[in-house]
Amino acid sequence: MKTQFRFRTTQVATLTFFVGALLTGSAVAQSSVTLYGQVDSYIGTTRTPGSDRSFILGGGGMQTSYWGIKGTEDLGGGLKTIFDLNAFYRVDTGKGGSYDGEPFFARNAFVGLEHSSYGQVRLGRNTTPYFISTILFNPIVDSYVFGPAISHTYLSANNGKLFDPGVLGDTGWVNSIVYSTPNFNGLTVNAIYAFGEQPGSNGQNKWGGNIMYFRGPFAATVAFQQVKFNTNPGDVTSPASLVGFQKQNAVQAGISYDFSVVKVYAQGQYIKSEINGPSGDLKHVDGLAGVSVPIGAGSLLLTYAYGKSENDVASFHRNTASIAYDYNLSKRTDLYAAYYYDKLSGQAHGDAAGIGIRHRF
Repeated sequence: MKTQFRFRTTQVATLTFFVGALLTGSAVAQSSVTLYGQVDSYIGTTRTPGSDRSFILGGGGMQTSYWGIKGTEDLGGGLKTIFDLNAFYRVDTGKGGSYDGEPFFARNAFVGLEHSSYGQVRLGRNTTPYFISTILFNPIVDSYVFGPAISHTYLSANNGKLFDPGVLGDTGWVNSIVYSTPNFNGLTVNAIYAFGEQPGSNGQNKWGGNIMYFRGPFAATVAFQQVKFNTNPGDVTSPASLVGFQKQNAVQAGISYDFSVVKVYAQGQYIKSEINGPSGDLKHVDGLAGVSVPIGAGSLLLTYAYGKSENDVASFHRNTASIAYDYNLSKRTDLYAAYYYDKLSGQAHGDAAGIGIRHRF
């Protein structure tokens, strides 16, 4: 009996030693894991040209809802391991993804290294620098319901004569590597490359980047990206007009200035899709202006965007405007009301309106 008791005591002591060592190692490594995200839902109405008005309870009015797990481990000498696994979801239905069939961790899914003096490298599915420049230089950020910047850049438009898919390749690129420089007195540079992973050919590769500058009340950006496809891209829903799609180049510039009583924004972009077909290349030009005016505990947000899309046989003009008031209940919770108007030449206008709540955690 004594031998058995001593053996178990030794086991406990050994286990305690290893647990203590693990805890001590964790403390030295200074690892951290954070659960974070946001929930956004609204009640509203929407109407697309040629259809009746719908009344809905939607998810992601001002921003698409998401949740994620991110973490770091301090490796010493200014070097850290970083990771982020981040997924969209629809709070109105409880479904994962911002649309059916979207990858689970579609917002971000990467692991990488960060150094205080040399910058950051991330491997996996990464949000594109072009998308970051788009959302940071307009008042309504990345709203897919009420945001003119998002609708002109990432959502398709069709007036019955010409189909324009907008920027191709999604806001997050799979099989990608991103390098971000350290912050040099407000200046940062980000570069992204996504492997085509086609046997025997580099094929469907993508690359791009942006330069961003934030200094006091002034901010500016320039972004570029190129998307190549061997065949007609799968995210183009009107293949008859883009069968010969080969390559798309997009360039964008944006500025903002905060006067305290009002913050002003301006954006411009040019997108050219090279298409080997009878209609010729598709050209897309946009200009955007907006303001954010602090009023009480919230802000009044106004945005107007003008766009033109054309190829050798057809064209359309697009005028889009939105107005919203975003009221802060706390640092993490806000209420909003918004109206969105969208008009393509040659067809009736579409619109959307709603009131909603957003909570960050």
